[in-house]
Amino acid sequence: MAERLLLFWVFLVFSNGAKSQLDELFFKGFKGGAASNISLNGASEIEDSGILRLTNETQRVLGHAFYSRPIQFKNSTNGKAFSFSTAFAFAIVNQNPTFGGHGLAFTISRTKELPGALPNQYLGLRNASDVRNSSDHHMFAVEFDTVLDLELDDINGNHVGIDINSLVSNKSVPAAYFDDKNSKHDLDLNSGQVIQAWIEYDSSSNRLDVKLSPSSVKPISTLLSFEVDLSAILEESMYIGFSASTGLLASSHFIMGWSFKMNGEAKSLHLNELPSLPGPKGDQTALKIGVSVSASAVIILVIGLSFYLVRKIKNSDVIEPWELDVGPHRFSHEELKKATRGFRDKELLGFGGFGRVYKGTLPNSNTQVAVKQISHESKQGVREFASEITSIGRLRHRNLVQLLGWCRQRGDLLLVYDFMPNGSLDNYLFDEPKTILSWEQRFKIIKGVASGILYLHEGWEQTVIHRDIKAANVLLDSELNGRLGDFGLAKLYDHGSNPNTTRVVGTLGYLAPELTRTGKSTTSSDVFAFGALLLEVVCGRRPIEPKALPEELMLVEWVWEKWRAGSILEVVDARLGGEFNKVEAVVVLKLGLMCSNNAPKARPTMRQAVSYLEGELALPDAVEAPDAYDGKKGGAAASEYVDSYTTSSSAGDDRDVDLESGYSSSLLSIPR
Repeated sequence: MAERLLLFWVFLVFSNGAKSQLDELFFKGFKGGAASNISLNGASEIEDSGILRLTNETQRVLGHAFYSRPIQFKNSTNGKAFSFSTAFAFAIVNQNPTFGGHGLAFTISRTKELPGALPNQYLGLRNASDVRNSSDHHMFAVEFDTVLDLELDDINGNHVGIDINSLVSNKSVPAAYFDDKNSKHDLDLNSGQVIQAWIEYDSSSNRLDVKLSPSSVKPISTLLSFEVDLSAILEESMYIGFSASTGLLASSHFIMGWSFKMNGEAKSLHLNELPSLPGPKGDQTALKIGVSVSASAVIILVIGLSFYLVRKIKNSDVIEPWELDVGPHRFSHEELKKATRGFRDKELLGFGGFGRVYKGTLPNSNTQVAVKQISHESKQGVREFASEITSIGRLRHRNLVQLLGWCRQRGDLLLVYDFMPNGSLDNYLFDEPKTILSWEQRFKIIKGVASGILYLHEGWEQTVIHRDIKAANVLLDSELNGRLGDFGLAKLYDHGSNPNTTRVVGTLGYLAPELTRTGKSTTSSDVFAFGALLLEVVCGRRPIEPKALPEELMLVEWVWEKWRAGSILEVVDARLGGEFNKVEAVVVLKLGLMCSNNAPKARPTMRQAVSYLEGELALPDAVEAPDAYDGKKGGAAASEYVDSYTTSSSAGDDRDVDLESGYSSSLLSIPR
């Protein structure tokens, strides 16, 4: 008898332990006890009606709502993910009758807080640094995205996507649903109507299905299906919930009800049993003028109000229709003003002919940025400028300074970049720098910049010719990694096409000789400028030093003479005190001479240059002398060669002005 009681007791213990693992949720609204089971973060809140509101009508905010306890998603024995299913009713109500943003997502996450996540196109899930190649390899989300973002390869501004370890969807489709006759209809996520979504994962077939409907009836046909084994993505225990965000334009994202089930089918929701959406707010701005107010007082009030409205409209951020098509990179002027503390002088990083650069901190995310304030008085089309932002702004490489966004107000143009705390490379090389870079730091910077240029030339969907590679445009992050910035003179071409620019732009000392004759910038002319950069990093000198001795006037010729004399190491920056890797120094100097060759076809490509620097390819034994042009080569003597630089770089209104900060020149200066 005692043995039976013991066995029964053991059975009860293990039975209760199994039941303690939550495997089903069902919320018809979030009132009372339901609210206590939801963990809120950001702008999210539960209204008195029981509706879960993830975001409000505030620009650039995010909201999170997670079930407060983790869910077991994997079999601890074999590591296989369980099947699961969820259904929820949501609605997106735009602040603007036509446009809103950005969307919401159902997500399975390691944490309920999602630290470091940003609003805008990141949907409160990720940020700019890990949007594609996330270090978190346990990300799962199904997004309901209402803004087209080119950076994330969105298919349109009204789609459903499956995101695994990246906000670039593994698969996405335009939002739609199937009716009871199995006919497909378009579905506007921004319509403000209540929509029910079903997400189902079958671990036996490794298949994920997503369905939508504006009704309580679950469609037979699947809108979006994707084959994936989530066993490697899901951890044994994770949180489930929702994330949403707003951007330049805001939407309110609501969740009316939610069901979830492990290893089974989640219950569908009856929409008529769920909390109703809040009604439109009444007009609280109308002025009530008493009948006793005299006619003169009314006139004074109208005149004052008119002046106020005119001033308000004059200084407002006007949003034109084209701006809604170029992606969510537009900041409001007020936001950048707040970020830079009113553009005060204490935040000034540098200034020059194109404007000023300020340090700023974005108020909603505490992200440090560099804000370039440009006075824009030219008549060049703003649409043309926007097309460049949508292209240059999509470049993504660890050795490029990231353009985060822009703002346009009246005649002013503001460009927003990643903040580089250590400024530009030239401040560490020339004159009397406060800090002397070690050889290891210099070599790392050189290799990083080379990698970034290779990406521009070959790694992106178009060929990008930078046209202004120099030390002042190489910025250093907190770890002294080199990042190439200033795309104000950049040119984009389709791979294999021929450049057609005939205007010479660039900076004195970095222009390839052929530019004075053809005016056509190429990847080879970028390589020439990179050669000048290599030499100045090793030597700690500018490409042209007017105050130097005549034989040292042009850096490339001086280095070549030392090379030919067998004393090449004498050109290495004396401030290193002889502490440098001699083999690496010779490689960089030899490569600098090869890149500085007068003949474009004799220069290496950037792919070859990277291979030389990485030691994957041996440098050739012979190096052709990069002499100044002589009569046979169609040029001039060394002094005339310098003059040709000066003439060509100052011709026209496209000459680059070297800002002290090194941040980008106006993209409006890009010639066509």
